[in-house]
Amino acid sequence: MLRSLPKLSPLLCSARTTNIPRFLANSLRFVSSAQTITRTKTSTGRIAMTIRSPIRLMSSSTVSSITAEDHVQQPKLLKSTDDDHDGVIVEMDQPMDAATFVLILRSSISHWKQLGKKGVWIKLPIHLASLVEPLVKEGFWYHHAEPKYLMLVYWIPETANTIPVNATHRVGIGAFVMNEKREVLVVQENSGHFRGSGVWKFPTGVVDQGEDICVAAVREVKEETGVSNLVALPIKSFLYFPSEYLINRQSHKSFFDKSDLFFVCMMRPLSSDIQKQRLEIEASRWMPFEEYSAQPFVQKHDLLKYISDVCSAKIDGQYSGYSAVSTSSSFSDQKYYLYLNAGALKSSL
Repeated sequence: MLRSLPKLSPLLCSARTTNIPRFLANSLRFVSSAQTITRTKTSTGRIAMTIRSPIRLMSSSTVSSITAEDHVQQPKLLKSTDDDHDGVIVEMDQPMDAATFVLILRSSISHWKQLGKKGVWIKLPIHLASLVEPLVKEGFWYHHAEPKYLMLVYWIPETANTIPVNATHRVGIGAFVMNEKREVLVVQENSGHFRGSGVWKFPTGVVDQGEDICVAAVREVKEETGVSNLVALPIKSFLYFPSEYLINRQSHKSFFDKSDLFFVCMMRPLSSDIQKQRLEIEASRWMPFEEYSAQPFVQKHDLLKYISDVCSAKIDGQYSGYSAVSTSSSFSDQKYYLYLNAGALKSSL
């Protein structure tokens, strides 16, 4: 009804009329009493009346105010979650053109800055790879990549950047499997560094993400030779080398500038049937331990010679390796393996 009223600013009525016209009186019922009405007499004898104030719609019980603020849209922000170090994590999913994305990104960073946030992590799935360039131009840099996403990071405050670096180490595993005849399970590889060298070596590989070291050792043996049903000798004993009184094998810049940690697990098979893997393995066999140790390649390299000597001492009961002991933590519900000399610990207690 309000929209049908004539524009009456100023509203003119006859000087001879002492009462406000009926249509105007009816219209003013929709005007808030808080408004100011000013009457002035014009040169023609008419009375000019000006109404000043925001228009307010009235009903029998309520008054709704329409102000300019009601039409101001809040800037869009990227959906994020807080991390444990005053940072935010953004997991992108929906497609977005670069120009729109940059505007929302800038608004988000400004918002996070006001909240005192520091690091920004943006997980970009592979189907949104077109947003990599805009992110880099806005100051983000690569942190790490996985098969299905790229992680980029940004540091908001003008202080030293404390975002942790990407994983620095790769974990390798070696399986020293010996049967009751003192024969060692060995393979010759048809790819990699040892291809065509004639060297017989024990199965080795890389621990997968989320895989326990002891599980990785069993998996590698089965993948390369088909031998399964492995047990520890006499328990899962790890020749784990982090300190001065045990063999240490840590190397650097071994795989795309990553450092490398290498674990050796000594086990006994419950079956001796070999089914070699044809993709990576040229040959596999059971070899007398003495023959394995006498290989020029083993004797030439201190690392392999130390491992051979430790295994020999273990066989003769003169060496106690580290055992994988299942444990838990108050920080998580997950089960963990703690690698320690369980025999020596038990004796000391």
